[in-house]
Amino acid sequence: MKLTKYTHACVRLEKEGGVLVLDPGTFSESAEALAGAQAVLVTHEHADHLDTPAVVKALQDDKDLVLYAPEGVAGQLRGEAPAAADRIHAVEPGSTFQAAGFDIRSFGGQHALIHPQIPVVANIGFLVDNNVYHPGDSFIIPDGITVQTLLVPLHAPWSKSAEVVDFVIGVRAPRAFQIHDGLLNDNGLGIVEGHVKRIGAKYGTEYRHLASRESVEV
Repeated sequence: MKLTKYTHACVRLEKEGGVLVLDPGTFSESAEALAGAQAVLVTHEHADHLDTPAVVKALQDDKDLVLYAPEGVAGQLRGEAPAAADRIHAVEPGSTFQAAGFDIRSFGGQHALIHPQIPVVANIGFLVDNNVYHPGDSFIIPDGITVQTLLVPLHAPWSKSAEVVDFVIGVRAPRAFQIHDGLLNDNGLGIVEGHVKRIGAKYGTEYRHLASRESVEV
């Protein structure tokens, strides 16, 4: 499977002609990532994970494109793109389905807490082909599964570095790449990635930084 990292939280997966895009948000090159996609997975409603105009346009332009997201996101998008309503599917935690030729499992249920006065929204983590795990904005560890490729949210208003490192240790995937890095400058990125790479290696995880638009086989 080919994995292409876009800015911040967006990732594109390709396998045997199938193209799946996760979290095309406003911080990312969403239109580019969505070009030619057959399916889109959205973890939650925040704009850095969902570029609504770009996603609606993609759904309107491609009558075969399907999208999976938590119910609140799915309902919003059905309102924005009524002609595509039957191709926009709500996902609950613990679901299994196929999209663009990939096997998908869903985990979690809610976004990590930012502050008690900020409402918590639904968040679904997606495991693709028992290989690539995108947790969205959470540190939910998939149960009963050995993750092969972990996408690590490096920095967010809801996290601290110790939690990032503990998430990597908890999942213990053989390889890991960064997501949710759009709020870090080079100095901050170097510090957080240094911790993840050094400590993760002690528990069998090889961490590697991917530049925007860089691809790797996983």
